[in-house]
Amino acid sequence: MKDKFQNELRELLSRLPDAPVASNFTARVMQQIDLEESRHSRKLNSIFNWHAFLPRAAVATVAIVFAGLTLQHHEVSEQRAQVAQSVALVAGSPMPDVDALKNFDAIKRMSQPAHADDELLALASEMK
Repeated sequence: MKDKFQNELRELLSRLPDAPVASNFTARVMQQIDLEESRHSRKLNSIFNWHAFLPRAAVATVAIVFAGLTLQHHEVSEQRAQVAQSVALVAGSPMPDVDALKNFDAIKRMSQPAHADDELLALASEMK
């Protein structure tokens, strides 16, 4: 079936008159094919061109590292300023009285939470 169709097609095409074409038709077709291939290869090269990509990547990396180091330096400076303020605040406050330091252990014990009296709780539960 396929061979029969091809034979009929060949016969019909052979009856057609030759179309007039320019004398350089083949050269023009080949030139157009070469042009399309070069466009395609240029497009592929422009997508991933190492010669253009590496310098840009290097500049971007240097800029990012510089920004990171600048930010770190700024944060360290801020921390130092806060520590200096804290030291100045503590240095400016008066020292506690010597008597307060003598009773420091008693004051510390007073600030601790008291423990529940188990014996008193047991008596209270028995009385109920």
